[in-house]
Amino acid sequence: MSKYEINFIRLLSRCETMASEKRGEAEWRLEKYVAALVDMLVALRKSPSKPTQEILTEYTRKVDFLKGLLEAEKLTSPTEKALANQFLAPGRTPTIANERMPATKTVHIQSKARCTGEMRDELLVLPLDERQSAAELDAVLQHHHNLQEKLAEDMLNLARNLKNNTLAAQNIIKQDNQTLSQSMRQADLNFEKLKTESERLEQHTKKSVNWLLWLMLILVSFTFISMILFIRIFPRLR
Repeated sequence: MSKYEINFIRLLSRCETMASEKRGEAEWRLEKYVAALVDMLVALRKSPSKPTQEILTEYTRKVDFLKGLLEAEKLTSPTEKALANQFLAPGRTPTIANERMPATKTVHIQSKARCTGEMRDELLVLPLDERQSAAELDAVLQHHHNLQEKLAEDMLNLARNLKNNTLAAQNIIKQDNQTLSQSMRQADLNFEKLKTESERLEQHTKKSVNWLLWLMLILVSFTFISMILFIRIFPRLR
């Protein structure tokens, strides 16, 4: 882990702690810190010693959550705040080692509870008709929240299935590579054997030719000597 990434994690943890605390309207540090986080994240992506793409995605998710939280807090209506909070996506992993639960998830729960409390307080001072409308809106928000959780669960299952399929494909490719390697080794052995047998056959062929040549020479010599003897013997007989 690079020194730049360590500084980024420290600032991110500080921002998450500040987001979980109660802040006044005059509090401006968190917004400035989050803006600095955005700049550091851009520089971290361009760094030669940048972390893996999975870690960068998690960093981006947390920074986007903090930005969305600040934008939601700027809204005036509790209903709008609650709706904006429904679409916030906290981080999935802890930022520092001593966190049992991701800090952004804790902040998200606190923010939703605070928005729900503000909506209830608003309902207490509304007329009956407006209370019914607010209750209907609350039902719509709950429905959207359920849909979002279902979508997140479906995406998690899809990612799990994709991982399993990828591992299965890797195993198949690995087995095919092993089979191909064995076939190539066997082909090399067969080639060496064929080369050896070819050399032996060539030597055997050369030996056969040599024996045939010697046999022909012997036959020719024998025939020549026989003819000479025949010529010398028969005149004496006359």
